[in-house]
Amino acid sequence: MAVSVRDVATLAGVSVGTVSNVLNHPEKVSEATVDRVQSAIEELGFVRNDAARQLRAGESRTVGLIVLDLRNPFFTEVARGAEERAAELGFSVLVANSDEQEDRERTHLGLFEEQRVFGVLVTPMAANMPQLELLHKRGTPVVLVDRESDDERYPSVAVDDRTGGRIAVEHLLETGHRRIAFVGGPMEIQQVTDRSEGARDAVSEVAGATLEVLATDALSMSEGRRAGLVLAERGAAELPDAIFAANDMLALGLLQSLQSTSHARVPENVALIGYDDIDFAAFASTSLSSIHQPAHLIGSKAMDLLVAAARDPKASPEHIRFTPELVPRASTAPRT
Repeated sequence: MAVSVRDVATLAGVSVGTVSNVLNHPEKVSEATVDRVQSAIEELGFVRNDAARQLRAGESRTVGLIVLDLRNPFFTEVARGAEERAAELGFSVLVANSDEQEDRERTHLGLFEEQRVFGVLVTPMAANMPQLELLHKRGTPVVLVDRESDDERYPSVAVDDRTGGRIAVEHLLETGHRRIAFVGGPMEIQQVTDRSEGARDAVSEVAGATLEVLATDALSMSEGRRAGLVLAERGAAELPDAIFAANDMLALGLLQSLQSTSHARVPENVALIGYDDIDFAAFASTSLSSIHQPAHLIGSKAMDLLVAAARDPKASPEHIRFTPELVPRASTAPRT
């Protein structure tokens, strides 16, 4: 049975109110009494129920964070940024993984609301977010992470993914490639759509350039390997001469499949660029060109926006948008 505040008070020979003061306002209690209560706490192994205390006080110190895929180091770094900033502000972060599934996203949002979290940071699956709207209307602050809302009603921290897609394909075009393939999906994820549209923007401005879209079911390494095997089955003449993968996990899977062939190797036969610039990109067997976005800073700034929204719910939502940057490496070496 869990040890209660009353148990501590009985052993220390003080009132329950005195124990509460020792825990929350020790300056109101004599040093001798504090020592007696602390000794009782240590002897009994008492652990305070901070969640209950926060609910009684009317404000939780816990924030919920929902990301698309915790296997992706990009989102791990976003979570680290949010968690480090939260700790500086006196909060803790509960991290949940939607695994790119809307039903799991809804479940996590419901659980966070039941826990009366201080607020929610979320990378949502779809543009239509009725549960987020309900959460917001019922008074829980919401900040979008790595995503913007179409109506701008929620504060957000994001990257200009359409520009990022353009930068990626412009780099492929500048290095002499014309038959470009975009590998990514599902298209319900706004970031994927934006990156593909940026790719189309770049291709449309170069005569003779083409863009083929190969849809995937997820933004995972296994889906990248599958797409690579599909491409490897083609003859050399039917291959694209460059691939833009919607994220680095897909790109690394593609690299693994393509490097096992004799006619689709990177970069000798096919150039390859990813998106996110995760740490693994630089250390792949062929270092992977990528589009960098500041994952840690995204998480940190999202936490700041959440606190600001909670303090002033009537303020206009703030939107922070970063411009991504090209990081060229061996996988897009110019053709000779």
